[in-house]
Amino acid sequence: MEARPINATVGSLLGFLHQGPQSGWDLVTTAQQTIGDFWSLTRSQVYRELTTMAAQGLIEADEVGPRDRRPYRLTPAGERAFQNWLEQEPGQEQIRYPLLLTLAFSRHLDPEQVAEFLTRHRTVHAARLTAYQDERTAAQAAGATPRDLITLDFGLRYETAVLDWFDNLPHDLTHPTADLAIAAPIADRQLARPPGATWAPGAVGVVSFGTEARAAGETKSLEERRARGAGAPQVRPRGGLPVAPPGDSCRC
Repeated sequence: MEARPINATVGSLLGFLHQGPQSGWDLVTTAQQTIGDFWSLTRSQVYRELTTMAAQGLIEADEVGPRDRRPYRLTPAGERAFQNWLEQEPGQEQIRYPLLLTLAFSRHLDPEQVAEFLTRHRTVHAARLTAYQDERTAAQAAGATPRDLITLDFGLRYETAVLDWFDNLPHDLTHPTADLAIAAPIADRQLARPPGATWAPGAVGVVSFGTEARAAGETKSLEERRARGAGAPQVRPRGGLPVAPPGDSCRC
């Protein structure tokens, strides 16, 4: 009789039981430490599947041990089911990344909130990369081979790639305040401007006002300009380009 197919959760639990009898608590801990960074197993899933696995003859329950924990051991049927599962072609990965889902609709969020989300998530990934690096160092010191470290190596490369993605996001996503300080209309930012001047939003530059326009960066004292009949002092706008009143000259 052909064995019934098993799901990935059951297959993982059977794989862990190859190490010897373990209770449900032990299996949850093993799963979190071994595959928790790339495969999710909840406590309720583990206990539910253990009941089903025992009913199907894939595992057997031993006597209750310390702390009322009942260990389970693998049966020959469980070994065959595990081998059949492991020999199947793995399915395609499915990326479920909540941050990406939020960013897909980020135009509807306050830019500051988006930037905060990105900052916090980058911090998490940076800490995870550091933890993986420490784990690799400890494993190598304990004699781990490259084959022992293949899933950890994936984690290291994944976190490195994610951090690179964070560091190459558009500047207006990660630093909205700095960009708004440059691009926001002057009217919204209440910057002083000479009487009679209007603003052309979107332009940025240094402009000289008065009957004699001077190149950006040229320094003249207020007394010099008054003596020469110049008008209002220079203004350095950040959110818009001043347009001189009729009769005045303006040079950026």
